[in-house]
Amino acid sequence: MRRLAVRGAAGDAGEVAAPAADSTDCARGRHPSPRRLIDLCAIWDPGVFLPAVGWKRASGFARRRLNEAETLNSVREAQLELLEAARPRGPGSRERGPVLRMARQQQPPPWVHAAFLLCLLSLSGAIEIPMDPSIQNELSQPPTITKQSVKDHIVDPRDNILIECEAKGNPAPSFHWTRNSRFFNIAKDPRVSMRRRSGTLVIDFRSGGRPEEYEGEYQCFARNKFGTALSNRIRLQVSKSPLWPKENLDPVVVQEGAPLTLQCNPPPGLPSPVIFWMSSSMEPITQDKRVSQGHNGDLYFSNVMLQDMQTDYSCNARFHFTHTIQQKNAFTLKVLTNNPYNDSSLRNHPDIYSARGVAERTPSFMYPQGTASSQMVLRGMDLVLECIASGVPTPDIAWYKKGGDLPSDKAKFENFNKALRITNVSEEDSGEYFCLASNKMGSIRHTISVRVKAAPYWLDEPKNLILAPGEDGRLVCRANGNPKPTVQWMVNGEPLQSAPPNPNREVAGDTIIFRDTQISSRAVYQCNTSNEHGYLLANAFVSVLDVPPRMLSPRNQLIRVILYNRTRLDCPFFGSPIPTLRWFKNGQGSNLDGGNYHVYENGSLEIKMIRKEDQGIYTCVATNILGKAENQVRLEVKDPTRIYRMPEDQVAKRGTTVQLECRVKHDPSLKLTVSWLKDDEPLYIGNRMKKEDDSLTIFGVAERDQGSYTCVASTELDQDLAKAYLTVLADQATPTNRLAALPKGRPDRPRDLELTDLAERSVRLTWIPGDDNNSPITDYVVQFEEDQFQPGVWHDHSKFPGSVNSAVLQLSPYVNYQFRVIAINEVGSSHPSLPSERYRTSGAPPESNPADVKGEGTRKNNMEITWTPMNATSAFGPNLRYIVKWRRRETRETWNNVTVWGSRYVVGQTPVYVPYEIRVQAENDFGKGPEPDTVIGYSGEDLPSAPRRFRVRQPNLETINLEWDHPEHPNGILIGYTLKYVAFNGTKLGKQIVENFSPNQTKFTMQRADPVSRYRFTLSARTQVGSGEAATEESPAPPNEATPTAAPPTLPPTPVGATGAVSSTDATATAATTEATTVPTIPGVAPTTIATTTTTTTAATTTTTAAAAATTERPPATTSGTKMPESAPDRQSIWNVTVLPNSKWANITWKHNFGPGTDFVVEYIDSNHTKKTVPVKAQTQPIQLTDLYPGMTYTLRVYSRDNEGISSTVITFMTSTAYTNNQADIATQGWFIGLMCAIALLVLILLIVCFIKRSRGGKYPVREKKDVPLGPEDPKEEDGSFDYSDEDNKPLQGSQTSLDGTIKQQESDDSLVDYGEGGEGQFNEDGSFIGQYTVKKDKEETEGNESSEATSPVNAIYSLA
Repeated sequence: MRRLAVRGAAGDAGEVAAPAADSTDCARGRHPSPRRLIDLCAIWDPGVFLPAVGWKRASGFARRRLNEAETLNSVREAQLELLEAARPRGPGSRERGPVLRMARQQQPPPWVHAAFLLCLLSLSGAIEIPMDPSIQNELSQPPTITKQSVKDHIVDPRDNILIECEAKGNPAPSFHWTRNSRFFNIAKDPRVSMRRRSGTLVIDFRSGGRPEEYEGEYQCFARNKFGTALSNRIRLQVSKSPLWPKENLDPVVVQEGAPLTLQCNPPPGLPSPVIFWMSSSMEPITQDKRVSQGHNGDLYFSNVMLQDMQTDYSCNARFHFTHTIQQKNAFTLKVLTNNPYNDSSLRNHPDIYSARGVAERTPSFMYPQGTASSQMVLRGMDLVLECIASGVPTPDIAWYKKGGDLPSDKAKFENFNKALRITNVSEEDSGEYFCLASNKMGSIRHTISVRVKAAPYWLDEPKNLILAPGEDGRLVCRANGNPKPTVQWMVNGEPLQSAPPNPNREVAGDTIIFRDTQISSRAVYQCNTSNEHGYLLANAFVSVLDVPPRMLSPRNQLIRVILYNRTRLDCPFFGSPIPTLRWFKNGQGSNLDGGNYHVYENGSLEIKMIRKEDQGIYTCVATNILGKAENQVRLEVKDPTRIYRMPEDQVAKRGTTVQLECRVKHDPSLKLTVSWLKDDEPLYIGNRMKKEDDSLTIFGVAERDQGSYTCVASTELDQDLAKAYLTVLADQATPTNRLAALPKGRPDRPRDLELTDLAERSVRLTWIPGDDNNSPITDYVVQFEEDQFQPGVWHDHSKFPGSVNSAVLQLSPYVNYQFRVIAINEVGSSHPSLPSERYRTSGAPPESNPADVKGEGTRKNNMEITWTPMNATSAFGPNLRYIVKWRRRETRETWNNVTVWGSRYVVGQTPVYVPYEIRVQAENDFGKGPEPDTVIGYSGEDLPSAPRRFRVRQPNLETINLEWDHPEHPNGILIGYTLKYVAFNGTKLGKQIVENFSPNQTKFTMQRADPVSRYRFTLSARTQVGSGEAATEESPAPPNEATPTAAPPTLPPTPVGATGAVSSTDATATAATTEATTVPTIPGVAPTTIATTTTTTTAATTTTTAAAAATTERPPATTSGTKMPESAPDRQSIWNVTVLPNSKWANITWKHNFGPGTDFVVEYIDSNHTKKTVPVKAQTQPIQLTDLYPGMTYTLRVYSRDNEGISSTVITFMTSTAYTNNQADIATQGWFIGLMCAIALLVLILLIVCFIKRSRGGKYPVREKKDVPLGPEDPKEEDGSFDYSDEDNKPLQGSQTSLDGTIKQQESDDSLVDYGEGGEGQFNEDGSFIGQYTVKKDKEETEGNESSEATSPVNAIYSLA
């Protein structure tokens, strides 16, 4: 059966949808998703509809209406007639106005009206009438039985008899009864009456009469003009509590050690009495595994002892209805014994039987007799198997099931293991059970064959069917049982075979099919299914309604919700045919469904994540062919409550003051309440405490104040918590006894572990502490071991204070636990205790799913899905397995799934590097785990295609500019580009040079070594698989290439624009050059420099890696900046993403052409495919990513928060390794070592010359120009003196320049002051000389020659003549 529907929107053309109905749901009389299909049938005032299907596909009623329209030559008139006929005669009819006006004012083509008819008449889903009393009272309904007595109705003979029968319907139904399948005339019996507005029978015996006269089978009939409903057949019985027959009981003589059975044989009662044994003095008989009461009421002695004759034994029967207890005459015992002395001291003897001379015997069964028996039980009842054995010593009883285990979740042992009870028996519990009775003399067994039969039980109970005129539907009555039950249909209490024929009704076994239902099709149908063990009777009516839409919720509701939360706006509605529901925001726009919105079948609108812009008025509109109704909901979005300054853990001395801060930010329109908890209990604010809005102060801290403090900030919509722990240090007390001086040791192991209070998910563990060895035990650690996943491996379970020795342990399902305990004091931990006995918990479906789900390609055509397998405490059941689902992310295709027992699965035949949605769900034999989260994985990568639009430009003879675009098919994550180029001049080739670039770089500027040679460039992109197809270009030919005069260059060109690149250089030369490229300074970020270093030798090839974004300390004036400008695109875009990484952080900047107030999201993924996102407020740059890992490769992109489709290109960067000095050590540079050697050699020569001149004697005024120039201008000579002016404040040429841009003062033991006047000559801070250097009388020759100080090289320079 298929169902037609038309989808439309206001002013838009609709489309046809004809979804097929699922067979199972159709069998239940309704479509699996009726509201979803109803939503496809939208009717609007200016609605335009496409034709649904051919006229032959319409229902019979629709075809008939169309034929009438053709006869009248106007489909429009037929539609108006249909609408007028469906017009309700009561409240709500005014809502039809817009539809009728639309029909009269417009003249659409005939297929539009046909769409109206098909939309109304092709819906087959059943309608559910809401519980709203106003609707229930307004609509016409056949009768429905709402209350009735139980099938087996037992009454107390001392009370009046009450047989219940109540029903509802509109109009209200009338009642009558049958007794023993014949009409019961209530009016003829003065004792019988019927309650008003009810069918309940009351039989009054106050004026006499016997209740037994009214026993029989009763059935109630509720009828109105739309049909008749039936109650169950109620069997009325009067309770009986007969007296015990009088009898004289002789004493029972028995030999000590022999078995004995005292029979009760209570009188038969209705219902059966409860049996218990007491003495004649009304003291209960003590029962144990030797003496116990059987299920049949008899008292069994496995072996009689001499002390058993100290009392008598009386059987008592308690009758429920009469609340009376009847007592049987008491039994007295006479025990014959070989040891007539009843020595009470022997009762605790380990072998009391041998002590009393009782012979030991092998076990034998007292009940049931023999070695085998059988038992039948009905499904859903309790199965009780019993085995009682005799023997000396008293035997132990154990239970087993052949071919399997006992059902642990339903089986329990009773009566000292002599009885096995299995609750809620099902067919799986049938089979053979055996009990094993054993003592030290031997063992015997008894086998019980269990057969499970079943009274009828529902598979599909018929439900009320409410349809619109012309719709199709079905009633299904499916039941099962053992033996298989038979099904009988009735209509209005009469067999269906004798009912008047109905051409629209068809019976097919357990299903009745209705086609083209009309108002006359209303009736109540009964399904009676029965077998030899019982019957089931169900009523289901068929009602045909035509009701315009109406809203069921209050109008103009106000909903307040917290920002970023999920919320649901409800809009309950009703109508027949089922209306279409649509949602709109602020009275305009298109229907809200999809994206952040989801509309449920019941009309509720879910907003998955509330944003500020979601605030407004939402309107829901319900429409069917009879009219429309609407309601509004106002949504207000509030800011969340957040504790931005939390209390911190503190350690305080006793008597001090402690303050715990708790500062809260909340929505100002909501009332904030701040409260405190101590140890998760409400805190009492006493005199020593002061509670303020943002803090809690404790004065005079005492030991009792120690504990956890929780700040709870709450509004009427949400709350936030923050917790801190306060530790109070007590005063150090001086030891007052000699025990304090005793040596301390680790505690002894705990012992005697015992498990009690066994439950499905918990157990109590008790132990005896060991000696603390003079150091109090502070903690106990409880460990557990399980024997399924990791046998022999112990895990920590929980920790408890040292003051306890018993604790309740929370357990996981289906784990075979074994526990041990470790004691801890300040010295150390004890040895583990001996393990406890094992305890297995029952199973359950998993409550979690595996973690760390990943999807990565190991080859280009596969994807390997991996996850962390679950451990024993999370498996919850046997046969743990995983349901792996995957599908392409873009296509939204159906899920592929497979069941895996391991922790990986490889998906084959996948496209190259496409995203997949992956889900991994845990499952065991008890069921499936919760719905798993969706993880995004990628199939394998491949080699990328060639970079696009590879361009080589030569703006001048010194530089070459390269530009390219990203590959059209990356086939994976681009990790960079490889550029290979070689210089050539005619037929001569130079060395090939290789440059590696970051994946976000698309430009490169190269400095030519000479203007003659040309270059051949080969560029390829790289993924993690390798380098892909290459693009090749050559530099333009220089003007003089025809007549080459220079040899091929041996010096490699100097790359300038390779910011952040990794350079590899092969060359043969003798020069060493260093250039620095400054990255443009970002506000708030220190300027950075890209150092490109080329080191060459004559016999070796050296590879130098330039550190990306290496920090420099040189002033900006000493560096030259190079940056390739990028123009902003016309449309909204994000470009120029710049990453400045360190070892553990990176600064991010970008450019965009969005308007002010736009928010962005920075998304970065590490090499482990862990994705993180950072929301960025508008105008907030640069952004710093923290918690990065040193030496890790990251991919990064920036996209708009409002439109994820607008994104920058994906770039890749790598953080520097830990403990890496980003600035090269100048002491290891070759040029620096050579310079220092040259300076040392020069100083040595100057010292030698100075020594020679001094040894000659005489004076040497400075009159000539110096050999070494002191600056850009020559010094002046006046009157034999040399005037050195510092007006330019320039450093000495040849002086050493420090890394920070200053000139260090040369170390010297001499000074020019000695040659100056008045000692005023000195060096300023940058090393230049200040003052006049004038020729004066030289010092004493003896003073100059006998000086013990070394000659200053600077003095030597100025002393040369």
